[in-house]
Amino acid sequence: MPMKVERKCKVIAREWLTRDAMSMTLDVGDMVRTSDVRPGQFVHIKCGEGLLLRRPVSVCEWTGSETGDTLTIVFEVKGEGTGWLSRRPVGHTVDVLGLLGNGFDAEGGPYLLVGGGIGVPPMLGCAGASGGTSTAILGFRSKDKAILLDRFAEDCADCLVATDDGSLGYHGFVDALVRQELEKKHHYQAVLACGPKPMLKSVAKVAVGFDVPCQVSMEERMGCGVGACLVCAAPMRDGTVKHVCKDGPVFDAQEVDWDA
Repeated sequence: MPMKVERKCKVIAREWLTRDAMSMTLDVGDMVRTSDVRPGQFVHIKCGEGLLLRRPVSVCEWTGSETGDTLTIVFEVKGEGTGWLSRRPVGHTVDVLGLLGNGFDAEGGPYLLVGGGIGVPPMLGCAGASGGTSTAILGFRSKDKAILLDRFAEDCADCLVATDDGSLGYHGFVDALVRQELEKKHHYQAVLACGPKPMLKSVAKVAVGFDVPCQVSMEERMGCGVGACLVCAAPMRDGTVKHVCKDGPVFDAQEVDWDA
């Protein structure tokens, strides 16, 4: 298994996507080329000298080349740590541990990609891995929270949007659009989903109803990011407890105990 490397990574690009969501691209040396990189993996970033715990951030996109690998991350500013990260200018370095976690099995395709809120960015990696054959269903609270729509339009066969308030696309939740899509004579190998747990539970239930495999990326608070501190526990249906950072964040939806 590739070793998890901690290294100083230079910020080479940054852009505000909304008032509180930022895209940041890092020069990560040979991290991509020396890892078994898969969409849905994450990096653990040290956010300021005074803050003990790192912040886990999903990888949105990556490149690997002899001149230096890059990772693009997209994160919401929610507190002191992510606020600190959002203020790092181009040319500064951040302390990055990665790549971490087990990602989506997104080779081949097509897949039905379902993202909600800040769970949308890692699905862009799935779109790229499946060669433009997949369909994306993306959910946001409102139009002003929508991100990366132009990229999904480029990298997917189709892209559907739902908003909680109806300000963009379908008025409602993504599981209704997932149901509509699977009711067609669909050709999807699986549903791949990332977002809040209630959304994942609903999407997984729809997928089971259509007998379609479903992979979900779980979000839990993390301490260490490598399975030592046991903070990010995820109960499974068989009574075992797995850990999002080490065993996940991606799980087979039928493994997960959604009522725990």
